[in-house]
Amino acid sequence: MIAPREPMSTASTQAPSERQQQLARRRARGQVMIGLTWIAGAVAIVPLLAIVGYLIVGGASAFSPTFFTSVPAPAGARGGGMANAIVGTVLLVGIGALIGVPIGLGAGLFAAERRGTRLATTVGFIADVLSGLPSVVLGVFVWELVVRPSGRFSALAGGIALGLLIIPLVTRATEEMVKLVPSALNEAAVALGFSKWRSASTVVLRTAMPGIVTASLVAISRAAGETAPLLFTAFGNAYWSVSLFRPIAALPLQIFAYAQSPYDDWRAQAWAGALVLLVIIAAMSLIARAVLRARLALVRGSRIERPSTIDAERGT
Repeated sequence: MIAPREPMSTASTQAPSERQQQLARRRARGQVMIGLTWIAGAVAIVPLLAIVGYLIVGGASAFSPTFFTSVPAPAGARGGGMANAIVGTVLLVGIGALIGVPIGLGAGLFAAERRGTRLATTVGFIADVLSGLPSVVLGVFVWELVVRPSGRFSALAGGIALGLLIIPLVTRATEEMVKLVPSALNEAAVALGFSKWRSASTVVLRTAMPGIVTASLVAISRAAGETAPLLFTAFGNAYWSVSLFRPIAALPLQIFAYAQSPYDDWRAQAWAGALVLLVIIAAMSLIARAVLRARLALVRGSRIERPSTIDAERGT
């Protein structure tokens, strides 16, 4: 005879409902956090869109072929452009990047690989001090170091000032990115016979390269928009000049001079120059990211092709 089933206990009947309630609460909290994340992203994007829109509205009237091909017009005269300032900005930023990025990269790699030593701690401390200094102080320092002994303002002095702005940012970013690389990769490279410096430069640095590239672009972007250090070094120039040993024009200097002028045409060109500076920085970022993605795709493709090549050699 089959014994009658006993009624389910109250605890067993309540357990599924409690779990369902917990899952419902978790889903609700997840939806709330996702919504807050979207709101935070919108709050971060809206000011950027507002700035770009304001630049377009304020500087659209000044855009013309002569703006990109002519030097500034005399005071009070209409027309003219910022061709010399655009070329000068590209030249100054290029010099600063050539000086600041390699030095910052090496210093950050050293501080990460030799962390805990006195010298590495000193390098990190100096990077923190430099990153906290006002840019005008670095401009005065380069003026005392380069401009005053040579007796002239120059593009080289402006590039050195921008390079000093880039160094601490790249140093700290490289150090933090290298610290995120798993130590097992470095140990595996050393176990395969790599020297310490080769492991750091080929394995660790390649792994951390995406973050380092992003940080370098941020540092270069900050340097490209600086005006104060260029007042003491590059000084500005109303004419064409690409010489490293003469004063040179730059967009931040031209925008600074035009924005405080009493002429409507110059103020409109100041807005247009600010928009061009933003486009230059965005173009640099897009080009660097495209090159990095192409390089990563090439590396992945070579890794995929190697086994098939080995198999083909074995088959032959």
